[in-house]
Amino acid sequence: MNTLIIGDIVGRTGRNILKDKLKGIIAENEINLVIANAENAAGGNGITRKVADELFEIGISALTMGNHVWDQKDIFNFIDDEKRIIRPANYLPNTPGRGSSLLNINDMKVGIINLQGTVFMPCNRNPFLIAEQEVNALRESTNIIIIDFHAEATSEKIAMGHFLNGRVSCVYGTHTHVQTADEKILSEGTAFITDVGMTGPYDSILGMDKERIIQKFTSSIPVKFDLAKGPAQINGIVVKIDEVSGKCTDIYRINKNYT
Repeated sequence: MNTLIIGDIVGRTGRNILKDKLKGIIAENEINLVIANAENAAGGNGITRKVADELFEIGISALTMGNHVWDQKDIFNFIDDEKRIIRPANYLPNTPGRGSSLLNINDMKVGIINLQGTVFMPCNRNPFLIAEQEVNALRESTNIIIIDFHAEATSEKIAMGHFLNGRVSCVYGTHTHVQTADEKILSEGTAFITDVGMTGPYDSILGMDKERIIQKFTSSIPVKFDLAKGPAQINGIVVKIDEVSGKCTDIYRINKNYT
C-alpha cells in the first residue's frame, strides 16, 4: 500500500494547489491512500463542512486535525458523524468526534490515529498512554496503523516514534509547518519523520503574511495574522507499507514549490 501523507493544508492557497496537482502526484507515485492534516484548511484556522467535502472530492481519504480543530464552529455540526475526520485522541473524555478511525481502502482495513503533544501545547491526557490504548484496539482489526502526532517539540515526536516502533506502520509529525529531513524506517519497521511540513503559501512565515508576523516580533502591539498570497508549495511524504505485516518498506519526502 502506497500512502501519501500531506502536510498541514493552509487556507485556500493550500486547497487550490492540491486541486491542481494532487491527481498528478497520486498517479506519479501510484498512491492508494491519501491522508492530510486539515486543521488550518478553512481560512487558515479550523475546518468547515464545505471545505472538508472539497478535500474529500479531490481524492483525500482522511483528514487529521490538531489544536485548531475547534476554530470553525461549524465542525460541531458534523464531526460526530464523519468518520473520515479524526481529532486528537488524547483530548478529554466526552469531547466531540473521534481520535481514531478504521477505514476500508481497496478491501484493506487501515487504522488512523491522531494525537496531540503536551510540550508547549494545551494540556491534555498523556499522548503516549492514549496511543498505546488506541493501537491495541486497532491491532485487533488491522496491522496497518498510521499516526499523525500533532506536536511542537521534536523530542516528543521522536520519542513517540521509538515508543511505537514495530507496533504501527508510520508515525509522522505535524504542527510546525516546516518539513524536516529526518525520514527513516526505524529498527522494527515503523516509518518516521519529525514533521511532514506544510501545503500552502510558499513565500510566507508558516503560511501567514510575512510582514504581519515580523510586526508581531518587532512591537508590543497585538497583530491580526493574515494568510499570505502568491505561489504555493506541497509538502508531504510517501510511505510504502507491506499489506500483510503492516511494516514500512520505504519512505520518501514530497517537497514541491510552484513558484
